This record gives sequence, structure tokens and C-alpha cells, in this order.
Amino acid sequence: MAQLTDDCFAFGGALMRIEEAIALIAERLPVLAVTEWVPLAHADGRIAAEAVTALHDVPPFANSAVDGYAVRHAALNPDAETTLPVAGRLAAGASPDTAAARDGAIRIFTGAPMPAGADTVFMQEDVRRDGDTVTLPAGLKRGSNARAAGEDIAHGACAIPAGRRLRPQDVALAAATGHDRIAVRTRLRVALFSTGDELAEPGRPLAPGAIHDSNRVMLAALLARFGVAVSDLGILRDEPAALAARLAAAARDHDLILTSGGVSTGEEDHVKAAVEAAGSLMFWRLAIKPGRPVAMGLVQGTPFVGLPGNPGAVYVTLLFVVRPLLARLGGAVDPPLIGLPVRAAFAYRKKAGRREFVRVSVTSAPDAVLEASKYPRDGAGVLSSLTESDGLVELADAVTTVTPGDILTFYPHAALW
Repeated sequence: MAQLTDDCFAFGGALMRIEEAIALIAERLPVLAVTEWVPLAHADGRIAAEAVTALHDVPPFANSAVDGYAVRHAALNPDAETTLPVAGRLAAGASPDTAAARDGAIRIFTGAPMPAGADTVFMQEDVRRDGDTVTLPAGLKRGSNARAAGEDIAHGACAIPAGRRLRPQDVALAAATGHDRIAVRTRLRVALFSTGDELAEPGRPLAPGAIHDSNRVMLAALLARFGVAVSDLGILRDEPAALAARLAAAARDHDLILTSGGVSTGEEDHVKAAVEAAGSLMFWRLAIKPGRPVAMGLVQGTPFVGLPGNPGAVYVTLLFVVRPLLARLGGAVDPPLIGLPVRAAFAYRKKAGRREFVRVSVTSAPDAVLEASKYPRDGAGVLSSLTESDGLVELADAVTTVTPGDILTFYPHAALW
């Protein structure tokens, strides 16, 4: 495992804006994932370690985009119909040498190579066929319905940039450009813990004062969507010495340690002290709601993030803080989130100087504008606010009030994963 020095996270501030935290991550943390080659069948969701260039033109030859008749445009009457003899036939997969369009038309099918001399294709529904001749209407532009070699992507051009998280369409383009394997980054190994004496494993009977651990299940599911390998290491109890030892053990064979709970300022919040005993802290409070108590640092050279204990805060901080960190460590280019404009159907007040994410449902108003309604119950501990909402609206640091009719930025839940 790559071991980082404690001073790479040296920071003297008490409260940090999200942008500052992400900038520090990009500046001070290296890419930890290395390179491996995988077949295309296993490339979806992986991060391209190198740019993928086209090994040949796509398409590799000029071909027809439709079923119809290929002709030499210069042979057409520009002002009236043209009748030409049908001089041959070309289907997909045939050699273009089997037919040539001089002063005749070639019956051609979608994907078939353009015959020698032909530069234009008439769609079959636009012509009249009469035995061995075909009558073509006037007015079709030269090059219509014909695909040029390299029209999609030229030989040697970049098909997929390095750092992109590969999607099905990227894998298809790699195949079309001649590749059967891609260089990708290895999956990050993330050690996942929950913390707290009050936690019980899902499905177990609850003792007095206990709650089921839902955060770890949610985090594991979200991390899996980001393509990392998760080691579920269970629940850390509120025992400072044991907690520090478990974190140190996890640091030896993981790229990132992620915990939830235990990073506030209470007497029973021991995670912050355990991290400081084994390494250093970069920050432990962010100007974000929900989710202010977020600790980030190193445990024996391995990056560590401690998330809050409330599920709403866990959800927000994973998506807006941990996701950019995973991109950096994994060698991915993290594209900016694209929010949708929605009209507020609620009034709200917030403090200046912090970013806030409000859980909302979105409906279409009578004037066809999307309107956002705030989830009726506040609190970062209301887990149903995540299942019964459509997404989050983002309120900028400087915003202090929302009034009905304001235009807000909305992120659907599905767009954040």
C-alpha cells in the first residue's frame, strides 16, 4: 500500500468550505490505484488508466446509411427526374469491388460499402423501380445518406480520454475502434466501519437503547456503485484503545478507511482522537449541512474519512465529499454535477457561510415548470426523508432565505450515484 506522510494533511483551520476541502484533496493526495488490463467484457464501470486511441477509421470504409440506390451525383439531372439502369447489388459485408457506379445505380443496403464512383444514396422509398431501371427524384444533395470513412472517429484519434469512468457506450466505442482490452485503474480497497455502542447488526434483536446499523449498509451500497472494493469490517465500539488498533490494522491493506459516527465533540466520540493518535487530521469540520462533523486525515499513511452518525448527513457527505476523494485516489476525472433548475414551492431560512442540501420532492406545476417541495420533517436522522424524496436542492453559502418562486439547483438522487 502507498504510505503518505502526515504533513501532507497539515491544516490549521477549524471550519472548511467544501471547495477548499476538495482542492486540498486534489493538491495533496496522489493517485493510489495502479494499472491493469481487462477484457472489454469486464471494463464497464472501471476507470480508464490510459487514453484509448482508434486503431482504424470508424467506419473503416465509406458505406450506405440506408437501404436504397447508390449513384454518382454528377450523373443526375439537377432539374428533373433521372432514370438510370440498375447496374449491380451490394449488401452489408460485400466487397465494394463487386459493383461500380458509373452512369448506373447500385442497389445497396444499410452498412454496405459504397461502390466505386458512387457518392450519394437515394432511400428506396423515395424512388420508383421498374424492372432493371430506377427513377430518382431531383434535388437530393451530393453525399446524402452516405457515411464517409472515419466519419465517426479517425484512425489515431482519442476515442476515450484517460480518467473516464467507462460506460457501456465507451466499451462499445473501444470495440469499434479495434480494441479487445483496455488499461484501467485497479479498484480502490475501502475499509468500512460503523462506530458506537448503541449499534446492533441488522436483523439482530435490539437491546434497550440500541438501534440497527443502517449507515454501513447504505455506505456499502453507494460505494459499490462507485466501483470500489468494500471490506465490511463491522462495528467499532466506543473503546479508544481498541478503536485505534482496529483503524491501524485496516490501514495496512486498504487505500481508504471510512467510518460513520464518533466524530463530533461529545465525550463518547472517540474516532477523532484515535486518528490523531495514529496519524494526523486534515480537517474535522466542514461548512455543510447536514454533515458538519466530517474528519479527514491519515492513519499510518492511509487516507481516512470519518463521516457523521446521522444517515442524512452520511448520505450528503459521501456524495459531496467522499465521491471526489474516491475519484482522486482512483485516478478518475470527476465530472461536475449537472443540476436541474426547479422552482421553489416552499419557504426556508438558513445560516450564511455554509452549504446546505435540502431534501425535496419534485412535481410538474400547472404551467409545466418543475417545482420542488421540501420534505416536511427536518433532521439529519430522518432516514425516510431519503426514500420519500426525489433528490436534493443545493443552497449556496451566501443564501440565507428561500421564498416560493425562487429558482434552485436540484440534483436527482439517481444523478448523484
